[in-house]
Amino acid sequence: MAVFSESELFAIRRHLHQIPELALKERETHDLLLKKVQELKQDFLVVKEPSELPTALLVLVKGSDPQRNIGYRADIDALPVEEDTGLPYKSTHPGIMHACGHDIHMSVALGILSYFSEKQPKDNLVFFFQPAEESESGGMKAYNLGLFTGDFQVDEFYGLHDKPDLPAGAIGCREGTLFAGTCEVNIEIEGKGGHAVFPQKAKDSVVALASLILQIQTIISRSIDPIESGVITFGKLEAGHIRNVIADHARIEGTIRGLTQAMIEKIIDRIKEVCQGVALSYGVKVTPEFNQGGYWPVENNPELTKNFISYMRDAEDVDYIETAPAMTGEDFGFLLNKIPGTMFWLGVDDDSSLHSATFTPKEAAIYKGVQAITGFLAYRMAQG
Repeated sequence: MAVFSESELFAIRRHLHQIPELALKERETHDLLLKKVQELKQDFLVVKEPSELPTALLVLVKGSDPQRNIGYRADIDALPVEEDTGLPYKSTHPGIMHACGHDIHMSVALGILSYFSEKQPKDNLVFFFQPAEESESGGMKAYNLGLFTGDFQVDEFYGLHDKPDLPAGAIGCREGTLFAGTCEVNIEIEGKGGHAVFPQKAKDSVVALASLILQIQTIISRSIDPIESGVITFGKLEAGHIRNVIADHARIEGTIRGLTQAMIEKIIDRIKEVCQGVALSYGVKVTPEFNQGGYWPVENNPELTKNFISYMRDAEDVDYIETAPAMTGEDFGFLLNKIPGTMFWLGVDDDSSLHSATFTPKEAAIYKGVQAITGFLAYRMAQG
């Protein structure tokens, strides 16, 4: 029973990397995490395995004189990606890979937890090993199930995401929005089919679809303040069965991104209005469907984030870098909408991008991350 060393954290990370699992199926991962938690000194620890979310794991570290409960979240699921790194500890689960670095996230969290299992914190710490970040909105599920109540209540939440284009171990953050919110959008168009040479007898869903896409693309350029940010992308289109028949049905699928929840809601409202106009213009039925789930913008709490940045910027052993907002999505945004907190980056120095088959984060980032975050948490608890 001792604080995990750097070499032990490397070994843990490599074991986790070999057993990636998809959202809500993280059984091996959960069991390994629990095993590692059980190896620690148990004097201050309380473990919770919620039956309502069985692959989740919560660990309370009881403080010596608690004034607050500080939460720390690490996501645990992987992606449906076939690994192409050539690593000796590559994934043993075909078609699944920790291509977003959640194995790094978990290893850092275990390192922080091991430190405070030996050195009792002043405040209570709640470690949340969260399933289903990549899909299924695990953070939202946990909150709605009431997991952060009673002894496991969280007053402020922190969590990291690894970033390949920052130096290994560097901490990146910013005030305001770190990650955009995301929302899926599907649009069904119901027209009237007919022979290609009798268009006057049909209601062409393909023509309506073409007009709809072009009009929706003007939302960003003409309905959104140019100094704000939003994205609408349609990546999938389906229509028709044969070249000489006017299609009676069309469907498009896409995604919306926005740096604030208000921005996402404005884009949704404008898409609905455009759909109504196209339906009237072309005599078709247009039905939009939106699904945001828990992927709200990661909007950092102003006061807590200023405090976090102040510590990281001034700490002698931390390489702090101010970062720009990213349009990638993260379900920690839902939790930060309900509980004040801060998300930040941990640099992992890799040429490959997140979600790629060749993503190979530098393990040197793990222990540097542990040191930076344990230092910050001790500083935060000393503030009273």
